[in-house]
Amino acid sequence: MPPGRIIRLKTVLARTGLSRSTLYRKIAEGTFPAQLKISIHGTG
Repeated sequence: MPPGRIIRLKTVLARTGLSRSTLYRKIAEGTFPAQLKISIHGTG
């Protein structure tokens, strides 16, 4: 995948094997990139 490409949460979880709660904890710790608001109703 090209660097900087935005992917959906479901895809991130499938590719990393992390649970949703673990992923959000890593985002809070600063060890995983935060989500970006890509539209009014979507994040990636």
